[in-house]
Amino acid sequence: MAPFLTIKQNGRAELEIKKSRFICAMAKITDEAEAKTFIASVKDQNPKANHNCYAYMLGDDDHIQRESDDGEPSGTAGVPILNVLQQEQLHNVVAVTTRYFGGIKLGAGGLIRAYSNATSNAIREIGLVARVKQTEILIEVDYALYDKLAHFISTETINAQEPEFGATVKLRIFVNSDQITSTTTALTNLLAGKLIITVGEDRFQEVPYTKQKD
Repeated sequence: MAPFLTIKQNGRAELEIKKSRFICAMAKITDEAEAKTFIASVKDQNPKANHNCYAYMLGDDDHIQRESDDGEPSGTAGVPILNVLQQEQLHNVVAVTTRYFGGIKLGAGGLIRAYSNATSNAIREIGLVARVKQTEILIEVDYALYDKLAHFISTETINAQEPEFGATVKLRIFVNSDQITSTTTALTNLLAGKLIITVGEDRFQEVPYTKQKD
């Protein structure tokens, strides 16, 4: 099954192509209202731009897909942006590419490449995450053992929340269901049993994702 991918965070990136500036802003969204609000905010931030072209995809099955050329020749802006989102298999994301015309016409093919490249560049700059189901594990240790615990978490690249410092240190980590036993066993051995482990519920987490090169 293909991973459920989206962007790591809201962000933007810029390309200059034949003196035209292409600024692609992207955001996570959960419904069309959020998409429209984000598109409007980008337009408000760029009142002197020639075009604010966009595309967005919503739903686990991408059942909502919208795009707009915003005055560019039909099919040269919105569709290329949408195609990149589809090719990257992104979900629940909106991309708005703002163009400041630099005086040199690009032609239909040039526009398609420009809007595609601007979107791909923004995705590359922002980064991706995959949504995965993981189990929460609460770990409680004395302060003297926290550095050793933190080193283990970092070395094993385990997804963790910020620690809670009180009478003891509490740390919530998230691991795949098939890694619960191996992780808790490794922690118990590492800390010689001087910890309290509580296995919690499953929840969806976002973890960094890098696409494999063909």
